[in-house]
Amino acid sequence: MHIDALDSYRPGDSPVHRLDGRVKLLLLLFLVLVVALIPDRAWVAFAGLQVLLWSVALLSRVGLGLVQRRAVVALPFALAALTVAFATPGRALLTLPLPGGAWVMTDAGLLRFVSILARSYLSVQAAVIVTATTPFPDLLWAARVLRIPRVLVAVGGFLYRYLFVLADEAQRLLRAREARSAVRPGRRSGGSLLWRARVTGAMAGSLFIRSYERSERIYVAMLARGYDGEVRTIAPPALRPADLAVGLSIALFLALVPLLVRLRIWLFGWGM
Repeated sequence: MHIDALDSYRPGDSPVHRLDGRVKLLLLLFLVLVVALIPDRAWVAFAGLQVLLWSVALLSRVGLGLVQRRAVVALPFALAALTVAFATPGRALLTLPLPGGAWVMTDAGLLRFVSILARSYLSVQAAVIVTATTPFPDLLWAARVLRIPRVLVAVGGFLYRYLFVLADEAQRLLRAREARSAVRPGRRSGGSLLWRARVTGAMAGSLFIRSYERSERIYVAMLARGYDGEVRTIAPPALRPADLAVGLSIALFLALVPLLVRLRIWLFGWGM
C-alpha cells in the first residue's frame, strides 16, 4: 500500500502550510483548552469558532469537504456522552422505559449533550486541519521541541507509521487467500459463513504473529542504527517573526472568546 492511501497530509503552498509546525501545534492545544472552557449553551461562541475554522480551511486550500468528512468520522465517539442527557436535572422531555428503571431525558441534559458534541466537533476539525497541512515528521519534531514526553511522541510516531505496515500485511494475506480459495461448481465464491468466519479468525491470528515478528526485526535494526527514541532533524527550521505574530494574534483572539462569553453571561444572563 502506498503511503498516500493512509497519509492525512495534503501538500500545498498556502499560508497555513507555511506556518511553523510548533505554532500550529500550540494553537491546536490552546483551541482545545479554550473550547473546553466555554460554558454550555454558548452557541454564539461555538458559531464564531466554527467560522474561524472554516476560514482557516479555505485559506489552507485543503477543502471544506475534506475537513468535514474526516471530522464526521469522530462524531460517533462523542455519543458516549449521551448519558448526560439523562443524568442532568431539568424539565423532562422524553422518558425511556427500561428494565432497570425509566430513563428521563431533560432539557438541561439535552443542551449539555449538544454543547459537548459541539466542543468535540470543533476540536476534531482543528486537528484535521493541522494534520492535513503539516507533515507528520514535522509534528513529531514540534512535539519534542514543546517538551512533550519522549515516550508519548515515540509511541505516537510508531502507531502512525505501523498503520501502513499492518495494511501491507493484511493485503498480502487477502491476496494469498484469494489465490488459494478454489470455488466448486455451483457454489458461491468464498464458501459458507462458517468457513468465512474460520478463515477470518486464522487470518487475524496470522496477521498478529507476522506483525509482531516484523516489529521485532525493525526494532533490532533501529537499535543497530543508534535509535534512542529521540526525534531529530537535519535542518531544524527557525521560528520566523511572522509565524510568531500570527500565532500570538490567533491565541489572543481565542483567549478573548471564553472571557467575552462569561462577561455577557454575567451582564445579561443566558440569553445567548
